[in-house]
Amino acid sequence: MGKVMAVNISEKRGTQKVNVHTAKLIENYGLEKDAHAGNWHRQVSLLSFEKIEEFKAKGAPVQDGAFGENLIVQGFDFKTLPVGTRLKCNEVILEITQIGKQCHNGCEIFQIMGDCIMPREGVFARVIHGGVISEGDEMDYA
Repeated sequence: MGKVMAVNISEKRGTQKVNVHTAKLIENYGLEKDAHAGNWHRQVSLLSFEKIEEFKAKGAPVQDGAFGENLIVQGFDFKTLPVGTRLKCNEVILEITQIGKQCHNGCEIFQIMGDCIMPREGVFARVIHGGVISEGDEMDYA
């Protein structure tokens, strides 16, 4: 079981996500008001709180949403979960659709640190059933 530590959105593409603390997730779309939501397989991005903390310990100056992640969750090593895994948080059900992604060349974190964890640690999901997720909510396997 995990705990949601941050809920992040960016209202415009190309801008860093910010912690809005709570958000409505819309079935087959993603987080309401998030510029990266839509009818595709990467509606929601998730990153492990523990992996972010390990990266911060190396001196990375990162805030919630810096990697483009929508949900920061404590208690899961997301990259170890197979595609198709379903997660439940309140009434929301997410299904993992992709593990990792290619980092774009202009990634600010990579330019500063020479590394970025999103390509290997982040996962993407689609919203199977919508609802509201807030910081402090519990997440588990569906």
